[in-house]
Amino acid sequence: MNKTDVKKIFDEFEQMHVIVVGDAMVDTYMWGKVERMSPEAPVPVVSITKRENRLGGAANVSLNVKALGATPYLFSVIGNDEKGRKFKKLLEKRDLSNKGIFIDETRKTTVKNRVISNGRHIARIDEESTDFIEPEMEATLIAAITKLIEEQPISVIVFVDYDKGVITKKVFDTINNLAHKKGIPTAVDPKKRNFFNYKNVTLFKPNFKEFSEGTGLQLKKGDLEALKVAANNFKKRQNLKLIFITLSELGVFISNGVSKQYFPAVIRYIADVSGAGDTVISVASLAVAAQLDPKIMALMSNLAGGLVCEKVGVVPIDKKLLKKEMEAQKI
Repeated sequence: MNKTDVKKIFDEFEQMHVIVVGDAMVDTYMWGKVERMSPEAPVPVVSITKRENRLGGAANVSLNVKALGATPYLFSVIGNDEKGRKFKKLLEKRDLSNKGIFIDETRKTTVKNRVISNGRHIARIDEESTDFIEPEMEATLIAAITKLIEEQPISVIVFVDYDKGVITKKVFDTINNLAHKKGIPTAVDPKKRNFFNYKNVTLFKPNFKEFSEGTGLQLKKGDLEALKVAANNFKKRQNLKLIFITLSELGVFISNGVSKQYFPAVIRYIADVSGAGDTVISVASLAVAAQLDPKIMALMSNLAGGLVCEKVGVVPIDKKLLKKEMEAQKI
């Protein structure tokens, strides 16, 4: 692609307003050194040298949307706890609004604690609530999102499901139906529990593991023909406009029901896959809103996911690097 084509895409992204709904969290990193094994059990002893907190889940999708030039509006539920307060400070630090963040006294703020030594994850400890939010919170969330849709021109709505309970069937159905009435495309990054709830969406983006577990099919990762059949059947059943399945080191698969395309991964150094899915759904959602050709969308998302995998920990996409990568592609 030439520079003019790429610039046109990113210029369009900068005009977009994006609603992100889902499970937001804090990603905590404990960096340390391993120099001995524990005398109490066959596990390494980690001497922590640095701690860091980052935005994760739906909040990381919002960060990626912002990094790509668009304006995100994040809607999620957190607990009234220390981690929740830390989450709000991280939003402020990243210049993201907290107006769509609601506090539930009965829930914990989701936290993923990662222990890293020599650039590699060696353990993860999660703190979370996974029950679905209560009807009263459902109503609050739906009312706030509906109000924004009525007041602000929205380019796309992204549902980010980490299976922590924020996206209930009622939340999804109500907002998705309203989006259809308003002509707003919707995108979903799903998990197993809600997998079959997501019907009538513009873009459905599971990874291979999520697709296999969600459908209950015993698929082999490298068997693209079987994947094509399974994806097409699921797409028809759920009335999806686009199904986009990421295959990690094997690349991505996309189908719009007319053409089915596979794109191999770009070979690069992989430091950490954390957050790559957040980046992919962010890029793909904006591409759908811009009505880009599925081939361009898949390529761009594939490149973006690979770029963030070169960094340790959950990080948003670097727009300049993505632009450079896109300009180098021959399409």
